[in-house]
Amino acid sequence: MASLFTKLTQAANNPKAKEAIRQVSERAQQVAKDPKTKAKIEDVRKRFQGGRGTGTGTGTTGH
Repeated sequence: MASLFTKLTQAANNPKAKEAIRQVSERAQQVAKDPKTKAKIEDVRKRFQGGRGTGTGTGTTGH
């Protein structure tokens, strides 16, 4: 397993990989700040935590 970790570390230290990681990180931060994305995440969180029938009434109940 150590060899896999070593290979991943070496790959991540590659200049091209570092740039790709930076770009993906920037994009992820932009998406996370988007109000639409925040609303979607909040909706899903409420669905999982709230249980059945306790939603905001904006969807179908499956009946």
